[in-house]
Amino acid sequence: MNINDINAVNEIKALGLDMIKKANSGHPGIVLSASPLIYTLYSRHLNINPENPDWINRDRFVLSAGHGSALLYATLYLCGYPITREELTTFRSIDSKLPGHPEYNITPGVDISTGALGQGIANAVGIAFAERYINNLLKAEDEHQKLINFRTYVLCGDGDLMEGISYEACSFAGAQKLDKLMLLYDCNKMTNDGSINNIFMDDIVKRFEAMGFYAEIVKNSENIKIIDKAINRAKKSKKPSILIFNTILGKDSMNENKNVVHGSPLSDDDIYAIKKKLNITMAPFETRKDTMLHIQKLITNRIQKKYQENSNYLNQIKRMGNPKINEIITMLENKFFIIPFDSANFKVNANYQEEMRITNHKVLNLVASKTELFLGGNNDLASSTKAYIDNTKVNNSLNPLGRNIDFGVRESATSAILNGMATLGLKTFCSTMLTFSDYMKPGMRLSALMNLPITYIFTHDSISIGEDGPTHQPVEQLTTLRAIPNMITFRPCDINEILGTWEFICQNKKTVSVVLSKSKMPKLPNSNGKLVSKGAYIIKKELNKLDGIIIATGTEVESAINISNELSQENLDIRVVSMPSMELFLQESLQYREEILPSNIKKVVLEPSSKIGWGLFTEEKNIFGINDFGFSGHKKEVLEKMDYNYESLKMKIAKVLLSNK
Repeated sequence: MNINDINAVNEIKALGLDMIKKANSGHPGIVLSASPLIYTLYSRHLNINPENPDWINRDRFVLSAGHGSALLYATLYLCGYPITREELTTFRSIDSKLPGHPEYNITPGVDISTGALGQGIANAVGIAFAERYINNLLKAEDEHQKLINFRTYVLCGDGDLMEGISYEACSFAGAQKLDKLMLLYDCNKMTNDGSINNIFMDDIVKRFEAMGFYAEIVKNSENIKIIDKAINRAKKSKKPSILIFNTILGKDSMNENKNVVHGSPLSDDDIYAIKKKLNITMAPFETRKDTMLHIQKLITNRIQKKYQENSNYLNQIKRMGNPKINEIITMLENKFFIIPFDSANFKVNANYQEEMRITNHKVLNLVASKTELFLGGNNDLASSTKAYIDNTKVNNSLNPLGRNIDFGVRESATSAILNGMATLGLKTFCSTMLTFSDYMKPGMRLSALMNLPITYIFTHDSISIGEDGPTHQPVEQLTTLRAIPNMITFRPCDINEILGTWEFICQNKKTVSVVLSKSKMPKLPNSNGKLVSKGAYIIKKELNKLDGIIIATGTEVESAINISNELSQENLDIRVVSMPSMELFLQESLQYREEILPSNIKKVVLEPSSKIGWGLFTEEKNIFGINDFGFSGHKKEVLEKMDYNYESLKMKIAKVLLSNK
């Protein structure tokens, strides 16, 4: 290797160690083991422009081993991304551009927030899938298009491949033949607690070949030329690929190949000895000017012509004014677009009655008809959830423009794959039964953290699904969804509220969960799609003097209205408030909230799920929810067994509200 390459690798290591030392927190092991891998990738392969980190046709790099953020930040700095030397010293500090794990829209050059191990692999699968879809959309307009054609690379470790999500995602990638996806596996055979010899004995080559990958063990993880040639071989494959590098965790540390070097800052003596061995004589956070010039020249010489051609082509097609291509460009440049959808444009027959999942299917297709940049799929449950797009094929390597994605039974990977897709700006959806949202939770949390426009559609929303039994009857899931910051959860009561829910989805950049019953629901009197965005509104107003309020969601709104009508015969004048989104209501002004739910009026809550969260509006004893697992049996029998049938609820509500009089 030439001296400039050696210096570059060593200075990535030194900067990473300096950052971890200054923060007194971080993971030095991967910095010392994987620097040759990341350097080779950035200096010789990634089509990037550090002066324009958001270049829409750049290759994407995903650090699935997100604890190695110091390794990535040091590399980005040396490559010339807009990160200053002073900012390197703020690593892992409040409001730093360099957080503990890479975060989307925080650090220039970071393409996604990977979070927990394994997520990044699935994110990269999603990015590669989105690239193929957008590439083919553009080809449908211009077969010689040069706007989007990039690769996606992932750096992962042993922990990533132990997590089940990685198997789900890579199995999907292999079936989809995503040949522009490449995994670089930093195989140091060491985790936070020690050697993996007795806990992870998979034959990685056979495992990945069985999933349809090109797989290769690279003989030397230190030699730039050998790494470079291996990446070139993998690029020529017509399959997704994985390169396996047998590295030494914490190489050159006095604790090399020991788990202690994984996640603890090194001692001053250890850092001194390492830097001496690496011929690093500069003060902390200093770098050789020649080293930075060398790296940046390698990148510039490789990408300058490609970048200029791509920029010229972009300007050319913008001037041509093709509506579909311009819509794609707007999406790629802004990472968001509004779908024109107005719930007020739809007049619903007063006698309308239909299963909510079927109603949702129809509305989803109204949205899908307006743009090809909206697509999504199911976890082997399209026939149950009805969340699919009509008149389009299932997406695969033979039908890359299909807008239905068959994720298979892979809920854990699905949410993370969607996250990757959404970083390109696509509006996406997926669907499964509400109970299985538990499998999706880690990815959903990151969807909300990144504020990605993903819609999660969950059906079979309560114990009323009956015969499937308690394993499939959701209880705590609604509360769990509402607890995720920055995600909006809707439980609409009828077709008008479903229309209003989709109006919100189309016009806002938000992660959304839509929770639906499979029961037939009529169009309720006074339901209002336009008011869904306020989170709650009066769906049945009291006639004279307000004696109490029933707050309800979903299918229980109809029950609340009927109970209110019946209790009027007992001289109770009851208001019914539909609350399709607790989160949106809590974002409204105090004045609006007081207008809908006056503080001096007794309130009861009707929702067949955990009571947690509803204490914001009333006392615990006035919350008619469900805190126990259900039973297997006919819907009517289950509701009676759990004391949640209509007559029982009416009696309980009457008892609470009559005590006021």
